[in-house]
Amino acid sequence: MSANDHTTAHEEAHTGPIKTPQQLLAAVFFSFVVPVFAIIGLVYYVASANKPAAGASEDAKAVAQRIQKIGSVEIRDANRPLKSGEEVYKAQCVTCHGTGAAGAPKFGDAGAWAPRIKTGFDALWHSALKGKGAMGAQGGGDFEDIEVGRAVVYMTTAAGGKFAEPKAPAATAAAPADAPAAAAPSADVVAALAAANKGAAPAAAPAAAGGAVPALYGQVCATCHATGVANAPKLGDKAAWGPRVGAGVDGLTASAIKGKGAMPPKGGSAASDGEIKAVVQYMVNAAK
Repeated sequence: MSANDHTTAHEEAHTGPIKTPQQLLAAVFFSFVVPVFAIIGLVYYVASANKPAAGASEDAKAVAQRIQKIGSVEIRDANRPLKSGEEVYKAQCVTCHGTGAAGAPKFGDAGAWAPRIKTGFDALWHSALKGKGAMGAQGGGDFEDIEVGRAVVYMTTAAGGKFAEPKAPAATAAAPADAPAAAAPSADVVAALAAANKGAAPAAAPAAAGGAVPALYGQVCATCHATGVANAPKLGDKAAWGPRVGAGVDGLTASAIKGKGAMPPKGGSAASDGEIKAVVQYMVNAAK
């Protein structure tokens, strides 16, 4: 072997497989570009594998709709102590009456409360229970009627009012569905409250003439019919009941069940038709 052949062989042994620019570009392409695309493809494959199929997604939605809540059960403690007027005010009423928001008379503002106090306790109590203007029923709260009445007394007293605070009625047994009448001490409480705030007890005199007082009257109807709130004919007022008595007990009972004017169906109670008829008969008898 000549010296030239030896030199050429030695150079080829150290130059490697890439001898041209085209070979260099091909090497770069396969070393960097191809792996990048391979990684992208792998990521896409893994991401697609985690997505549920279209049918599976629809099935999941259907299951969620079937098992969603359709209601709730609220358990109350019937024996809990009644809240004071101040407690109810601080828990609910202060939101508007503490600042005068939405036209509410501000707590302690005698000028704003004066015309309202003149309407009487029963009118204010009824407005607080049923709602008026921007104020919802009970101001959006959930209290016993007596507790709302106490809050009314608390706020009016701060503005110069002198209403008597309502007392909790004595516990009474519920009247049977078709019983014509049952004793109800709560009616006496209503009468006593009316006497304290109005100077008279409109329910006391006709009660004897109308027979035993149905429990429903003392629990629900007396709120309006004992005082004439919302144009309800007062118990024992013959002039107010005269044109209504002409409709007969059945006609009046039908109106009471369906509701009429400011009175909601069954006076807002869950009484049976028999209880409604019994209390209508009682009020009709008291007006004769």
